[in-house]
Amino acid sequence: MGKKVTVVGAGFYGSTTAQRLAEYDVFDTVVITDIVEGKPAGLALDLNQSRAIEGFETKVVGVTTGPNGEGYEQIEGSDVVVITAGLPRKPGMSRMDLLETNAKIVRQVAENVAKYAPNAVVIVVSNPLDEMTALAQLATQFPKNRVLGQAGMLDTARFSNFVAEALNVPVASVRTLTLGSHGDTMVPVPSKSTVNGKPLRDVMPAEQIEELVVKTRNGGAEVVALLKTGSAYYAPSAAAARMAKAVAEDSGDVMPVCAWVDGEYGISGVYLGVEAEIGAQGVKRVVETDLDADELASLKEAAEAVRAKQADISSM
Repeated sequence: MGKKVTVVGAGFYGSTTAQRLAEYDVFDTVVITDIVEGKPAGLALDLNQSRAIEGFETKVVGVTTGPNGEGYEQIEGSDVVVITAGLPRKPGMSRMDLLETNAKIVRQVAENVAKYAPNAVVIVVSNPLDEMTALAQLATQFPKNRVLGQAGMLDTARFSNFVAEALNVPVASVRTLTLGSHGDTMVPVPSKSTVNGKPLRDVMPAEQIEELVVKTRNGGAEVVALLKTGSAYYAPSAAAARMAKAVAEDSGDVMPVCAWVDGEYGISGVYLGVEAEIGAQGVKRVVETDLDADELASLKEAAEAVRAKQADISSM
């Protein structure tokens, strides 16, 4: 049996994720689904016609899904399902403004995933991210290690990019980390950030680091404000696709993701942005990193803020 991945939602985020996954050439099949009649089939046709140019063999299949689960039988046997379905943010909207609308969509998708792809690892990218990841786990009833969210990879990439630009150095020379939530209680971790192996705090003044931390926290909103008609998708899709690839290859790569935390950092019973080792069963283990006192306090604060919101979603 070849590897199969499904991307639910054929908007900019979903279609770009499907393209990246196909071009990796590590899956036999990429399925892309959407509720808009014909759209996923059109994207699949277009992507398949790029195979001879880009040199990949992965077959892309487009499926229109209906309100009662029609079409979902095509996702059967998926090793990974990436859920991008839901409304993107508009200027002036917070991620939390999407909660009720996207909860209905994500619950319906998750129930169909459980029915047709019961062994899949689920990667959630719909906003508000931490809450939608918790909801997807409740709706699928999958073991918590098999449901994770994409956030820290993206936020870390944004932080690294801002540091590289500020110092005018290659982005490959920068290592940063962000934990916590995908939102207001995001916790960038300067103590674990380096430039050419030197601690970030040795090469950049504290006030400039703080400015970049704030810029990272508002990274998504800045893109939304400029685009005016949607939200970011190039960097987010790169992050989601890398996570799906790590699952497919059972790589054991350590990545910042939204994972179930049960005792690590003295925090229990909540989905939270942490570093985790990713493999064929999703999260192999949460990797605890040494944080300074302020960073740990911020992470615990983020956990409580997210916990309060995740409690609300069980009834949605």
